[in-house]
Amino acid sequence: MALSTQLHVVTGKGGTGKTTVAAALAMALAGQGKKVLLCEVEGRQGIAQLFDVPPLPYEERKVAVGLGGGEVFALAIDPEAALLEYLAMYYRLGRAGKALDKFGIIDFATTIAPGVRDVLLTGKVYEAARRRDGNRFSYDAVIMDAPPTGRITRFLNVNSEVAGLAKVGPIRRQADSIMQMMRSPQTHVHLVTVLEEMPVQETIDGIAELTSERLPVGHVVLNLVRPSVLSVATREALAAGSLKASTVATSLGGAGLATAAAPALLAGGDAHLERQRLQDGQRAILEDCGRPLVELPLLGDGIDLGALFELAELLTDLEAR
Repeated sequence: MALSTQLHVVTGKGGTGKTTVAAALAMALAGQGKKVLLCEVEGRQGIAQLFDVPPLPYEERKVAVGLGGGEVFALAIDPEAALLEYLAMYYRLGRAGKALDKFGIIDFATTIAPGVRDVLLTGKVYEAARRRDGNRFSYDAVIMDAPPTGRITRFLNVNSEVAGLAKVGPIRRQADSIMQMMRSPQTHVHLVTVLEEMPVQETIDGIAELTSERLPVGHVVLNLVRPSVLSVATREALAAGSLKASTVATSLGGAGLATAAAPALLAGGDAHLERQRLQDGQRAILEDCGRPLVELPLLGDGIDLGALFELAELLTDLEAR
């Protein structure tokens, strides 16, 4: 079954800002007038913190309105609640399912069978993506703030995770339906990284793993990119070693500033230049990864709703691979 609802899966090594990118992408799509569902599956309540709202329950709540009139709804998917919903939907175990929860059986099941846990988490996303209001889908796009890059292929490839647990039956059928969605042309798995060696290597490995499992890779988002604050002439002088502390001190004195700061400023300039070289080297590596790149700058004032709007303007191309 083809899905017209777009699914955007956002992953990245811890600390690269994948939750921020997922939220900014939701705002970008809402800016185009779309109704968007932003989901998280790791129980961190990162979405609530970004949008400055109370912790999200296991229900869809509106958290923002885009500049184009679209709406962003958010959902924190809890595996235990998802299992209760699953039991009620497929086995009609309403009260019986709640009784199992009291005995701790649900927690036991999702702990010893992590593949089932992933089916429940991705299954809720699948349900939201295919849900209809009359003749149209409930959401124009669903965005998943997914697990880190090192676990993303296993998390999305639920068929292999449940192969030894369920050969037939509702869980198996659910896994098959989820895999059809995950490999659909409407699905995009975006990888978020910073321009440092370890996250970049993990991103490249993640692209290879996703591709080998026929999971559709979208964009690579270069997050927290530090802009150069030096002029071309200053960069060239620092690189050549021709800029001296005495020259900097003269400039400081001419501006009425303390000349004693000249050595520290010169050292800071060298460090900044080295940082830019490292960024450029990692960017060059990613330019050969075969996926389109999008850069997001490091914002000095932190992330709030205004910052999400600012980042959203740079993410309008993530709709298409």
